[in-house]
Amino acid sequence: MTDLSDFEISRKWPAKHADRIQLYSLPTPNGIKVSAMLEETGLPYEPHVVDFGSNDQLSPEFLSLNPNNKIPAIIDPHGPGGEPLPLWESGAILIYLAEKSGKFLPQEPARRAETLQWLMWQMGGFGPMAGQLGFFHKFAGRDYEDRRPFERYRDETKRLLGVLDRQLDGRDFIMGSDYTVADMACWPWARNLNGFYEAGEVTDFASHTNVVRWVDTCMSRPASQKAVNIPSRD
Repeated sequence: MTDLSDFEISRKWPAKHADRIQLYSLPTPNGIKVSAMLEETGLPYEPHVVDFGSNDQLSPEFLSLNPNNKIPAIIDPHGPGGEPLPLWESGAILIYLAEKSGKFLPQEPARRAETLQWLMWQMGGFGPMAGQLGFFHKFAGRDYEDRRPFERYRDETKRLLGVLDRQLDGRDFIMGSDYTVADMACWPWARNLNGFYEAGEVTDFASHTNVVRWVDTCMSRPASQKAVNIPSRD
């Protein structure tokens, strides 16, 4: 029986199934990425809610796993060499789970590099820009008298949507006919723009017809439909 008691985070979120991957997350775009990957691969896991309303992400227990106080984070009780592996940063987790499962990341070197290129594009550009737009469009930033920050993130998000739309022209998914970690990284953010952030109009989301079609395709997958509610907030 695997023992995770040496991990301080287990004191706040005890593992009921210590032999499973422990997921500490919320169904935000970054959290959904990893939940979708776990559902797609079929790897056994146990989700734990990190409640931002209670500042769980700032608790000593959570910081002991992720000093950057962001979700998602995991502990794989069966990591490399059979040792438990704690891991954070959604992109790093996606790559790790792809390599562990042998799924959703091409093995051929050039295709692998191209897939990781789009994963990094999301991590370094699409996600951060969309997140900032959400802040300045829907949340506290909307009350700022200076509209230049909003306009900056709106315009950059629209530009990035255009980049993604062109990549998807004539393709089912970002890499072509195969669904990969690049799609899992990107569709939760595109969905969020047109949904929770209520930024569809300001980004001309509907005019990016390839993106609209692709989000619908990604969301039609059973794993995606489950992932948007994992971990449950109830």
